[in-house]
Parts: sequence; structure tokens; C-alpha cells
Amino acid sequence: MAELTNMETKLGEVMGLAMAAQTATDKVRKLLEDDQQQLAGMLERMNAEAAETERRCMTIVDTLEGKKTAIGEEARATKQKGAEMLKIYLDQDSDALDGFEFLTMAEAGEVGHWEVLQQLNASAGHAGVQELAAWALPIQQRHLEGARAGSKTLASIRSPR
Repeated sequence: MAELTNMETKLGEVMGLAMAAQTATDKVRKLLEDDQQQLAGMLERMNAEAAETERRCMTIVDTLEGKKTAIGEEARATKQKGAEMLKIYLDQDSDALDGFEFLTMAEAGEVGHWEVLQQLNASAGHAGVQELAAWALPIQQRHLEGARAGSKTLASIRSPR
């Protein structure tokens, strides 16, 4: 298998996180109660943007001759780790607030990964990665703020007892 640079590894990781985010937002949406559906639209938008992020990452990966398989494996491994974390954090007794708290952690991780990719690429100078990170980072920051706001909304309607 091809040896990946740090930047290529991070590209695989952000792609895997986008894949995992699609699963997570679907699961959290299913935890919403009927009177919490105002948050469903946000989750659907996050899901669609994660799918678009995955697609855009793959477009970049397709240009990296001899690296596609290794980056794809990195993405799948990251997605699997995300799925395991989701399974551990959200059990049978979890509710929508638990789901949004998980999304807050996950989105913070995604923001961090995109910032690292952007910094690694500052030296590597791959124009496609630069454009991708400039597009994705504000979206991830918005997702983090949305997850935080959703957590606060759900906490405000929960009994403190």
C-alpha cells in the first residue's frame, strides 16, 4: 500500500468523519420527539452537507495517483471509529439531548481536523485541498454551533430533576 503524507492521511480522516456524520445525524434525528421536530431540519441539512463534503473529498482523492486506495482505507477506518464511538455514547436509554451532546463533541472534532488539514496543506500547497478546506471549515464551524444550540434548546425543556 502507498505511504501517505500527513496531509493525505488527514484528508482521509476528514472524509471518514464526513461519512460518520451522515450516520450520526440520522441516528440523532430518530431520537427527536414529535415536539422537537424543529431540530430535524437542521440535522437533515447537516447530513446533506456531510454527504457533499464526502463527495468533494473523493474528488480530490481521485486526483492523487497511487494514493486512492490508502486514503480510502484511512477514511473507512475513521468512519468505523466514529461508528464505535456513536454506539458507545448513544445506548438504548439515550434521548435527543444525548444525541446533540454527542454531535457537539463530534463536530468539535471535525472542526479541529479541518483546521489541521488546512495547516498541513499550507506547506503542501495542494490547490484542491486549499479550496476544499476553505469551503468545508465554515460549514463545520456552523455545524458545531448548531449542535451546541440544539443541546441548549433541548436542555432548556428538560426538567432539572
